[in-house]
Amino acid sequence: QLQAFGGGLVQLGGSLRLSCAASGGAFRGYTLAWFRQTTGKEREFVAGIRWPNSNTLYQDSVKGRFTISRDNVKSTLYLQMNNLQPEDTAVYYCAATTNIIWSNLGVPSSYKYWGQGTLVTVSS
Repeated sequence: QLQAFGGGLVQLGGSLRLSCAASGGAFRGYTLAWFRQTTGKEREFVAGIRWPNSNTLYQDSVKGRFTISRDNVKSTLYLQMNNLQPEDTAVYYCAATTNIIWSNLGVPSSYKYWGQGTLVTVSS
């Protein structure tokens, strides 16, 4: 089970850190990712982090601004978001899966488990 939290309202250029707490075993051994979705659009990949080497992958639009990380002791996934822009406004979801190939890291259907989503709103 995954539970995402940390969203909120932030001004243009501000920062937020999202967290995703895992329980029931869906953490160690799992590749983890953040996706986001706005009304009427498909869920899009934001960032992913592999197990066990913690290699990361980012969507081009967030490179240099967002950082994904994982704490395997606390079973928590993080997304540090800096220099937030209005186009970052969305519901953010965390996801977990096993046995995923690198080229499928950004494909939503590749993930077995999903958190409930947390809303990030960037005001200009």
